[in-house]
Amino acid sequence: MDNSKRYDRLLDRYKNGDLDRRSFLGLIGAAGLAYGVSTPFAKNALSAVKEVRFDGWGGVVSEALRKHAFDPFTKETGVKVVDGTFGSGDEYISRVKASQTGEYNIAHLSGVFDYARYHELGLTSTLNEKNIPNLKNVIPKLVDVFREVTDGTLSCVPFDYGTTGIAYNRKHISDDEMKEKGAKILLDERLKGKIGGWSDWRTRIWYASLQTGQDPNNATDMDAIWEAIRTHRDLLLKYWGSGAELMSLLAEEEIYVTEAWSGRVFALQEQGHDIGYMDPPNGFGWQECLFVLKGSPMEESEQLLNFMLSKEASVAVAEGQNYPPALDPAKVDLGKKIPTLPAFDPTGTLSGLTFAKSDYWNGNQQAWSKQFGRIQKGY
Repeated sequence: MDNSKRYDRLLDRYKNGDLDRRSFLGLIGAAGLAYGVSTPFAKNALSAVKEVRFDGWGGVVSEALRKHAFDPFTKETGVKVVDGTFGSGDEYISRVKASQTGEYNIAHLSGVFDYARYHELGLTSTLNEKNIPNLKNVIPKLVDVFREVTDGTLSCVPFDYGTTGIAYNRKHISDDEMKEKGAKILLDERLKGKIGGWSDWRTRIWYASLQTGQDPNNATDMDAIWEAIRTHRDLLLKYWGSGAELMSLLAEEEIYVTEAWSGRVFALQEQGHDIGYMDPPNGFGWQECLFVLKGSPMEESEQLLNFMLSKEASVAVAEGQNYPPALDPAKVDLGKKIPTLPAFDPTGTLSGLTFAKSDYWNGNQQAWSKQFGRIQKGY
């Protein structure tokens, strides 16, 4: 069989999903050694990848990524970024588990606990960090926690961070009242029917831990936590399920108080709404990463990650989505707006934020998510 026919056959198998990219290139390389194929063969193989799929949280976050990262990346490289959205980490991991290898490529995941879940399922890849030189500008603390999960290697790069604090309407709740009551404001009878809450079992348990005076990473009285969650359920107007719904409920004054994502609250403040924001002691700090799934086109994915970690793209996306970037402010000038964002740490140490311990939360996920589901339904 001549070289061109062998190449065409392998390329067809690759495009049809019968070969992953690494196997494809390996066979191409073997064919080159056996038949004396020159380097343009390898170049043709690399150019076979025309797109990378990216899945994220939608709304203003997706808009910022499309405008400031994906479109410029495609213009520069010719590789198209196809973006999808999901409403929760649990929803997305269910999609991935039901998919074919290579169908999903990069995901904007939240928390080290999600990263650990994917690793336990055998879905992690191994990044070639030489292809991501901008990784050196990322806050070290954000990188190290991922390396611990995957034995020193990385299947993701950190991208941004923020907090899930408490948003409140200043027409109805004063700053002084918030300072006095903290997380317990979400259990205030006076505000019945004007309280909201995210329908995420981790957030519900985290805030119930604060409301019952417990360490959210080491609660010992789960009965008290479930009772606090029931009390909150009976007082709220509704559970919200997306950032867009959160912003609408607050902007239209359907609710006066809820736990909320720091960047979404800042967006409301920019729009002129008199919404306050508070991170209570031991409030929920989180970081998000750009995770590359096993079976993805690695070189193109690494190229996209490096592009997104550039100062220009990271700062532009951060300003668009209102969450601080993972870039270390001690190494990179982040401009004027980012230092004004909620949760921003000018030191780059993130010592003031409390992050979820992945072993603790993942170890209890099955039982706790099931129990919250029952309470959410009224049991």
